[in-house]
Amino acid sequence: MAERIQKLISAAGLASRRNAEQMILDGRVLVNGKTAVLGQRAEPEADRIEVDGAALSFSTDLVYIMLNKPRGYVTTMRDERGRPTVKDLVQNVGTRVYPVGRLDYDSDGLLLLTNDGAFAQAMTHPSHAVDKVYRTEVSGDVAAALPVLTGPIGIDGRTVIASSVTQEGRSTLYITIHEGRNRQIRKMCAAAGLRVRRLTRVSEGPLRLGSLSSGAWRYLSKNEISAAKNLIYRGETRDK
Repeated sequence: MAERIQKLISAAGLASRRNAEQMILDGRVLVNGKTAVLGQRAEPEADRIEVDGAALSFSTDLVYIMLNKPRGYVTTMRDERGRPTVKDLVQNVGTRVYPVGRLDYDSDGLLLLTNDGAFAQAMTHPSHAVDKVYRTEVSGDVAAALPVLTGPIGIDGRTVIASSVTQEGRSTLYITIHEGRNRQIRKMCAAAGLRVRRLTRVSEGPLRLGSLSSGAWRYLSKNEISAAKNLIYRGETRDK
């Protein structure tokens, strides 16, 4: 049965439908050797669909891993500027997995990767409000900054607000957000007069980074997968 190409890409676990649409617009998708166009349909049984030169695979084996991304790696599977990517760190997973959301080049910590497109889309969709906790090492007047950080802050023409902000020691904050806009915490801290020296994501929903070494990855446990899916699919009827 013919389906829209962005739906097939999502079903194969490469990306959310929205990101798949952008892949098509960027000319990264071929169908039977020809550049695909948005809205085009294809049959996975009869047509050859390629993304970035690799044929689409509709494996039923779903993989969920957690990576402790080091600073200096781009959260993408390729980079036109030749910078190291998270793909370089997960070569031995054995199947193609893709990042769930993003983590800045100069930030480190918990990054999920999977070939389950529906899961990735649900984890990053704003309606599910998945809390992400960042250990934030800062310099500046923390006492003066706290009232600003705990209230509404205008960033890039929008108002954002942290779910919680707690202080540890003199210069470490744990900031919880669920929107995850581009460099959001760094911009929030700048608005409060602080400079971020290090930013580490330590948890996402029920998932915790724990003692995972920098640059290392591990499979999520069945309990972790179940807890994450219970969070994002609560109240919804779908195959988990």
